[in-house]
Amino acid sequence: MTTFSRETRLWLGAMLCSLALASFDTHAAPQGKTDCIAPAKPGGGWDFTCRTTARALQELDLIPTGMQTINVPGASGGVGFSHVRAKRNNDDNLIVAASTATTTRLAQNRYSGGTLDQVRWVSALGADYGIIAVPSDSPYDDLTDLLEALEEDPHSVSFSGGDITGGFDHLKMLMAARKAGVSNLREIKYLAFDSGSVAITQLLGGHIDAFTGDVSEAMSFVENGDLRLLAVFSEERLPGELSDVPTAREQGIDVVAPNWRGFYIPGGASDKAYADWTDTFDTLYGSSQWKDIMEANGLLPFHKSGEEMQRFVEQQVNDIRELSETLGLVK
Repeated sequence: MTTFSRETRLWLGAMLCSLALASFDTHAAPQGKTDCIAPAKPGGGWDFTCRTTARALQELDLIPTGMQTINVPGASGGVGFSHVRAKRNNDDNLIVAASTATTTRLAQNRYSGGTLDQVRWVSALGADYGIIAVPSDSPYDDLTDLLEALEEDPHSVSFSGGDITGGFDHLKMLMAARKAGVSNLREIKYLAFDSGSVAITQLLGGHIDAFTGDVSEAMSFVENGDLRLLAVFSEERLPGELSDVPTAREQGIDVVAPNWRGFYIPGGASDKAYADWTDTFDTLYGSSQWKDIMEANGLLPFHKSGEEMQRFVEQQVNDIRELSETLGLVK
């Protein structure tokens, strides 16, 4: 019989224990304390993305400790983008909420010196479709009424959005107006705010006529009776309590405007961190808990990760730049 020294037996035991633990933990989790930057004030879509994702990751034990949400508002996401590049470029434990609004700004050169290849695009976890909303007592009964008013006088209807002028909120409203035959698109009044919640507050204060944003930003205001949705920019009607809201297509305006919700990580993050975050978000998206979150907040299935996400973002930036150039919106 072969005998081993005490040191050898201890080493073998440790190795067997490590192998046993590895067999039960196949998920490559980010290490250490994690942060999520929401590049806007609390209450908007990016803040929603960070906070709901952080809570789900913790409840599913996909991160080792709780995730802190850090709000870095300013320049409609530009301050947050610059902060990551300058201060946390090599941080493996940081994610940043992003969306179609982010790629729109990059396409239009709205982030000072910012380009899409300065960060690493890791995942999209659902699509939040665009909407046009008005106060519950608005004289506009449907999208047709509103667009007819714009066609008669582009100055007659003012819009608010949680986005810069020329951002995706602004663009989808302009696309709808162009499809309706409205001329002088640049004369339509659009007031940009730093988050959807602020834009809706201004709307409800009687200072604006309509809101152009996304479902998740408007849901709580719709549920308490303050807002009415005139149209949703989706291919088909949304499920659940929003099933009675007509699409723009149903009203003769062929515009579909999905706003993906997801994340990028710092450009200097390691390949291991990129792979770990990709794996983490794939696991999260496949969970029943995330499906419940999507259904409760009007998010529809839309998932891309890793290199596929990187290619998708590159194509979207190119497409938005082309559209924006036709409207004179590229800096």
